[in-house]
Amino acid sequence: MIDTSTPFPLDGGRAGDGGARAGFAEDGAKGFVDDASCASSSDDGAHTPTQPSPVEGEGYSRFGRSDPNSGKTVRRARLLRAKPTWTEARLWERLHELPVRFRRQEPMGPYVADFACHRADLVIEVDGGVHDRPEVAVRDLERSNWLESQGYSVLRFSNRQVEDDLDAVVSAIRNAVSNRLRKVI
Repeated sequence: MIDTSTPFPLDGGRAGDGGARAGFAEDGAKGFVDDASCASSSDDGAHTPTQPSPVEGEGYSRFGRSDPNSGKTVRRARLLRAKPTWTEARLWERLHELPVRFRRQEPMGPYVADFACHRADLVIEVDGGVHDRPEVAVRDLERSNWLESQGYSVLRFSNRQVEDDLDAVVSAIRNAVSNRLRKVI
């Protein structure tokens, strides 16, 4: 039985009470192809979509998961997300305040970007002291070139910059996003 006393769900169609099963009070089984499929199901979550489509550019990554290295890259990204550095955690808190969506430790092809905004095609890297080594700097350059070949702009900040002047770093990121989107955020 469908609960028709609740209006459209506030969860945006995500899992739970709502989604396609919620309907409107006056419409009953709105969202179903036919009433038979609605009546035959006794499981409340059977037709609830897992998530709605993302807003254009929000959360969309053009990098598919069909690459043979993608499984390894995704596992590495998950490990990095679980244990962020102090500077990454501080910057992540501030990026949440911006009106665009960023992803952290985002798998992008063979690489894992510290932060990525797919809507603005922007990648942000926070580099520790190891990035001053010549062999690591060469890898960073290759990584930046590859990301730029994919249409992304790469901003690099040192740990010291994030620690000493987080406001300036966030301001630079805000300006870069505004320039990429061609509107003030």
